[in-house]
Amino acid sequence: MAKLTPEEAQSRLEALSGWTLDGDTLRKTFVQSSFPGVIAFVTHVGFLAEAANHHPDLDIRYNKLTVALSTHDAGGLTEKDFDLAAQMDELMI
Repeated sequence: MAKLTPEEAQSRLEALSGWTLDGDTLRKTFVQSSFPGVIAFVTHVGFLAEAANHHPDLDIRYNKLTVALSTHDAGGLTEKDFDLAAQMDELMI
């Protein structure tokens, strides 16, 4: 999968809610009501990531999950990152 240009990444970012660009990484912190809630959310994210064969970096802090997406083998952001980000946002609805 081809790496997106900075302009393409910025354009794709506009379709997402709460995500930020940090160089070649897409980031967002999800907040749940409790630690068990964030663990349940991580489990759902894990299944999405495995189905997409695209595995984000996850950082859990009590009821918060910070997700970092980047396609390492492409050396930056690709469509895979934005697709998985959109799927994660749908879990929160």
